[in-house]
Amino acid sequence: MHIADVSHYVQPGTALDAEAFERGTSVYLVGKVIPMLPEKLSNELCSLRPHEDKLTFSAVFEMDSEGHVHDQWYGRTVIHSDRRFTYEEVWEILQDENSKGDYAEELRILNGLAYKLRDARFRDGAINFETTEVKFKLDEDGKPIGVYVKERNDAHKLVEDFMLLANRKVAEFIATKGSKRNSLTFVYRVHDTPNEEVLNDFAKFASRFGYKVQTKNHKEISRSLNQLMTDVEGKKEQNVLTQLAIRSMAKAIYSTKKTSHYGLAFDFYTHFTSPIRRYPDVMVHRLLQHYLDHGKSVDQEAYEKMCLHASQMEKRAADAERMFIKYKQAEYLQDNVGQEFTGIISGVTEWGIYVEIIENKCEGMVRLRDIDDDFYVLDPVNYCIIGQRKKRKYQLGDEVKIRVRKVDLSKKQIDFQLITDGGPSAYASASPARKPGTGGASKRSQSRRKKK
Repeated sequence: MHIADVSHYVQPGTALDAEAFERGTSVYLVGKVIPMLPEKLSNELCSLRPHEDKLTFSAVFEMDSEGHVHDQWYGRTVIHSDRRFTYEEVWEILQDENSKGDYAEELRILNGLAYKLRDARFRDGAINFETTEVKFKLDEDGKPIGVYVKERNDAHKLVEDFMLLANRKVAEFIATKGSKRNSLTFVYRVHDTPNEEVLNDFAKFASRFGYKVQTKNHKEISRSLNQLMTDVEGKKEQNVLTQLAIRSMAKAIYSTKKTSHYGLAFDFYTHFTSPIRRYPDVMVHRLLQHYLDHGKSVDQEAYEKMCLHASQMEKRAADAERMFIKYKQAEYLQDNVGQEFTGIISGVTEWGIYVEIIENKCEGMVRLRDIDDDFYVLDPVNYCIIGQRKKRKYQLGDEVKIRVRKVDLSKKQIDFQLITDGGPSAYASASPARKPGTGGASKRSQSRRKKK
């Protein structure tokens, strides 16, 4: 695997390096990117365009047909690629076993190895979270005119599996290079075990849909969660259960501490494959070359502070990306005021219910005080609200009918009107800017996310 050698161009102590470190990551907004590096680097010098000599940092693996690595080599290289593929082109080749296109046989071999790597990862206890990624169709002015869900196929998974391999093997190479007493300081991507109480809460909720989640040990947890993800695929409760499952996991962070990655079931893991868009990968490239040159270990405390900053900037970027998606959803629904949709209750709180429209994944809210066919209160244990007189229940994952009543774009607020059976309807304003996890059923479920 050949990765752009960003560390060759971004040297420590320069203004370019200081700015890249401060940004920490590129930010991907709808229809635009705020890059970590200048366009001259990200789109030209460091872009691995075909038929051009490019400076790279390479991870070369000798593998057998079962995906086992027998030999590995890391170092700086110069490559001259012959062909660049789009995901669509690769997917088209992989779908046709008789395809004779460019490098078709090589791509099929790589895909077979990717399956082997993936199967081994899941056997070892990795958790397979296939989250829904919402995309927008934009007009010339950047206004959303359509919303769709991005589909992941074998072409995407092939690239992902080999990136995971490179990230894992680089981390293992450094983690096992030093002695126990004199371990080498490195930047790891770590993911802690889930909170037992939170996971048990999720298991109880999933059981209400007929799904069983075992929580006794890591193997049982991962096996039952993977089975759950398979069972819910295509069902109305898929997105709700997937998001709640992710929130039950710990948040992955950067650290110099050699702890494992729970979600991937790797003893050691790092980020090596995306230095154009992530500063920790630049740090990893520098450290890897430093140790390849037989350098002594670097100052752990200094790098731990850098890891903390990188984790904070990653969170800020994720928050910004999520906020911009909510803004675009509100902008899209501006032209749908008065229309009725079917939605899924995606969150219940003590002040209202969040509803995600099935068709376009846009989310709004109905406040409890405005549902006037009864007096509703939150039941946090059962993830629902219950009418005190009629005992009518609205539970997380329930399908409901709503009407788009009003959209306030300046506040990023979407007003939904709940359409009830012959009774009065209710409406309220929902700010899509709510904190991650507030769609959960209790305060304990707030702030639960996981990222590889």
